[in-house]
Amino acid sequence: MKHQFDIITTGVPLQEAKKALIMIHGRGGSATDILSLASHLQVADYALLAPQATAHSWYPHSFIAPVEDNEPSLSSALAVIGKTVEKAMDAGIKTEHIYFFGFSQGACLSLEFLARNARAYGGAVAIIGGLIGEEINRTNYGGNFHKTPIFIGTSNPDFHVPIQRVYATESILKEMDADVTLKVYDNFGHTIHPEEVEWANRLVFKSGSN
Repeated sequence: MKHQFDIITTGVPLQEAKKALIMIHGRGGSATDILSLASHLQVADYALLAPQATAHSWYPHSFIAPVEDNEPSLSSALAVIGKTVEKAMDAGIKTEHIYFFGFSQGACLSLEFLARNARAYGGAVAIIGGLIGEEINRTNYGGNFHKTPIFIGTSNPDFHVPIQRVYATESILKEMDADVTLKVYDNFGHTIHPEEVEWANRLVFKSGSN
C-alpha cells in the first residue's frame, strides 16, 4: 500500500514559525486525534504538522513482524515522514528546530525514521514504541544525533511492544549520541501516562515557553 501524501497543519502558520512539531498517529488513529494532544504540550509557538495514514494504519502487521511483511507500506510511510520534514524545512525551519511526537505505531515509525536519518533535531517523544523489524537491522541506522533529547515512555508489559525491544532501541539511540530518557510504567496499559506528558515538556519541549 502506498500512502497518500496528506498533512494536516495547525498551530503557528508554517511560514511564520521558527519551530515545527511533527506528530505521528497510531494504528486506528488520525492526524486530528494526535494533534489534539498538542494542547497538553508546551508547543504554543510551534507549527504543528500531522500526516494522515491511508486507512488509519501505517503498515499492516506488527512492528516486530519481518520487515518484508510490512512492505511496501513501511517504506511508503517512512517516505511520508521524510516529506513532512521537507515541508517544514522548505518553510525555512532548521532541522535542529524540528521535533517529533509519536504514539504506538506512530512511535515505532518516528523512531525508525529518526534512527535511519540521525542528525541534530530539536527533540522527539515516543510513547510505546521501538525500532521496527523481527530483528533489529543495525546497518539501517546511521548518522549522529548530537545530543538530541529523545524521551521514550512505555508500559511493562505492553501487548504490542515488548519491553526488551524498547531497551534495545534505547541502547542503539544512545550509541548514536542521542540524549535518551526512558520511563517504564508497570501495568499501565496501552495509553499515555500523564507523567509522560510532564517528562516530554520538561526534557524535549522545554524551550517551548520561550
